[in-house]
Amino acid sequence: VIAGNWKMHHGPSATRRFFSRFFGEFSPRFEGAEPTILIFPPAISLPTAAESRGGRPEIGLGIQNIHWESKGALTGEHSASMALAAGARFALVGHSERRHVFGETDAQVERKVAAAIRESLTPVVCVGETLDERRGGQVEEVIVRQLDAALLGVPEGAKKPILVAYEPVWAIGTGETATTDDVAEAHGILRRRLTEVRSDGFAQGVAILYGGSVKPDNAADLLAVADVDGVLVGAASLDPESFARIAESG
Repeated sequence: VIAGNWKMHHGPSATRRFFSRFFGEFSPRFEGAEPTILIFPPAISLPTAAESRGGRPEIGLGIQNIHWESKGALTGEHSASMALAAGARFALVGHSERRHVFGETDAQVERKVAAAIRESLTPVVCVGETLDERRGGQVEEVIVRQLDAALLGVPEGAKKPILVAYEPVWAIGTGETATTDDVAEAHGILRRRLTEVRSDGFAQGVAILYGGSVKPDNAADLLAVADVDGVLVGAASLDPESFARIAESG
């Protein structure tokens, strides 16, 4: 799974241009009918992305944030059902910027996961430690706590209900990239915890992505790490050429 988080970039016109170039000039090697590439545009660009994508089943669209309520006096928010109607089939939940810029809590992440699943959106649950937490030897404590909270929002018996993205906060938008050993350790922790909390079958069915300064020149190495099932790309997903190169790495 190769996922691109556009953050607050690319309005409708830029979104149309992106897809035109992505499909017209580059040809990533897609396989199967399940989405292998996910794109999370700004909410205002979701309908344009859905239109521009056409009927290509290998491209999945998602929303960058949802509220857990279905409606209400919540200025500026979007419900899971609204995201679904706009063309989203996935939802980022608990991204590091939501947690650290907007103060999103583990309890809120749990409610958003539950809301997404209730409306048939697949949550992409983001977890990751800060630099201070890493230096303090708290990596496992932090990412397990965040994962456990998110799993409280997943009904027992749910089939293939979530994706998980490990994004060390200190490597988001900084140009720093975790070493392959760092990534392998964190992804191994997450896979084991999924098994402990649910089952081995559940754990093996959850794709765990790595996010943190993923670029065309490091994507292949990251994707070769054990328990890395894909990448969550930030800045490098804004350019069709660089994103296509990363997609081809998978």
